Amino acid sequence: MTDVRKINRALISVSDKTGLEHLARSLAAMGVELLSTGGTAKTLRSFGLIVKDVSDETGFPEIMDGRVKTLHPGIHGGLLSIRDNAEHEAQRKAHNIGLIDLLVVNLYPFEETLARGGTRDEIVENIDIGGPAMIRAASKNHDGVAVVVSPLDYETLLQDMKSNKGGTTLALRKRLAATAFARTASYDAAISQWMAKDVDVPFPAFTGFGGRKQQDLRYGENPHQQAAVYKTSDGRLGVLDATQVQGKELSYNNINDTDAALEAVSEFETTQPACVIVKHANPCGVAVSSSIAEAYRQALLCDPVSAFGGIIAFNQKLDGEAADEISKIFTEVIIAPGADDDALRILSAKKNLRLLLLPSLPNAKAKTTIVKSIAGGLLTQSRDAETLDLSALKVVTKRAPSEQEMQDLLFAWKVAKHVKSNAIIFARHGRTTGIGAGQMSRIDSTCIAVSKSLDAAKA
Repeated sequence: MTDVRKINRALISVSDKTGLEHLARSLAAMGVELLSTGGTAKTLRSFGLIVKDVSDETGFPEIMDGRVKTLHPGIHGGLLSIRDNAEHEAQRKAHNIGLIDLLVVNLYPFEETLARGGTRDEIVENIDIGGPAMIRAASKNHDGVAVVVSPLDYETLLQDMKSNKGGTTLALRKRLAATAFARTASYDAAISQWMAKDVDVPFPAFTGFGGRKQQDLRYGENPHQQAAVYKTSDGRLGVLDATQVQGKELSYNNINDTDAALEAVSEFETTQPACVIVKHANPCGVAVSSSIAEAYRQALLCDPVSAFGGIIAFNQKLDGEAADEISKIFTEVIIAPGADDDALRILSAKKNLRLLLLPSLPNAKAKTTIVKSIAGGLLTQSRDAETLDLSALKVVTKRAPSEQEMQDLLFAWKVAKHVKSNAIIFARHGRTTGIGAGQMSRIDSTCIAVSKSLDAAKA
């Protein structure tokens, strides 16, 4: 393999035009010939740049509403030709195929179309074919071709070229190829998952899971572990969609625990204020009440010791009264649909407190897929989206529950869904009084729940 390869010609075809002008002008200034397609070529010309259409390169027009334009030997030969292979070189010249040294492609916005709830026809039309084919071709031939699939890598490419007299190093081409293959894998995973759902096949014979990295995390569950967080395209709102108003960067454990709190609080209708306090991914206090502040106070009574350094989720806008109550103990994260000016002012004094605002709660009834890694494989299951219908319940005890007891039982059932088994929940008047979680024995979980209830009764 040759280390530095000069870039003489680049094919640019992008749906996301972010950073395009700077990239294209920089390439042109270094003497790179630009090839392009459709809308990208038009945009490049609007910058005053000289661009050759792919259809002129192939001698074949774009057809079928642009579905067929780059799927041609004139393009793929230029990408796949091995630079130091005499036979390839002879065939390339015999068929008048020009080399393409750089491919800049980002794909049709399939994930974005899916996330915004596009129609089925819109979603299908945003399945890119030519883009992934070119990306895979260029990535395979990374000894001779550089491939860029994200505006985030434009400056890295340009700096490498400037440092190497218009060429790219093998080290960069390898890294870019790895990024490119990961991108097409993630893209295809999103498409395959959507299509499996569309035909009601929850567990197909082959599957893929993918996402876009949102950020690298400082470390994982423990300081010696590396970690990152990825955003998927299932369209369901979650922690990664929230705006962080203040506080330190979220950690792996913060995100995991906040997700648990958010999922639990989403079980409750937004017509009644609800609060969930989580510690180590388990609720340690849950309550519904007449106000956000009172819901917090009641949830805190269940286990104020565990609540220290916990995660708090609300299903309604945070107000000053609730913020004032929360400020009395150390809290890691608060997530809520919003916060008024008083709440923002009060919490701003807590510099280390992370405040997350999410436009709306996740859909508690969404039937998405949960994935867990195991040694050598993956376990998948449908998300527990079931709810209890009061009319479907059958009383088998000698004494039927009173109306209030039945409401408390339904409340406890919602909480139990989010407590690690063995899960024991004691509840009274819309709040948990004791929670026993994650013990090997139900008896042990019950003993913990009883102990918490006794402590709460003394408070």
